[in-house]
Amino acid sequence: MAATTLLDGALDRQLQREAGMPLAYYQILAMLSEVPGRTLRMSELADITQSSQSRISHAVARLERQGWVLRRPCPDDRRSTFAELTPAGVAALTAAAPGHVRSVRENLFDVLSAEQVGQLAAICRAMLGPLTADPDAPPVPGACAD
Repeated sequence: MAATTLLDGALDRQLQREAGMPLAYYQILAMLSEVPGRTLRMSELADITQSSQSRISHAVARLERQGWVLRRPCPDDRRSTFAELTPAGVAALTAAAPGHVRSVRENLFDVLSAEQVGQLAAICRAMLGPLTADPDAPPVPGACAD
């Protein structure tokens, strides 16, 4: 737990410093960028990011004020709202990505040997199998990709 907590903290600080956004907002933008139409129901976005409805609503409201996400009502379900990544959101994600990738490399991959990276990949695949097979687990775009 210490390793993942400290890694998340380092990634969050880098994104705050260089891109002006927390890791949680980067994750929301990234998840929206990976789905068809760059649009998800707010409930699906909450599930994918492992966030509560209120937390995702607050985050999307802030992203909407930045012009990075647009909320719009679902035409066939008045109780649902869509979150849609805007062109400005794509630009913000694209601008933040190189620094984020650099930080992931520096804080994770550069400190591991090639053999350890292979082991980490195998461990993650082994963990993802049962976790993503759980019927109560949220869908995670790219979760089973190598």
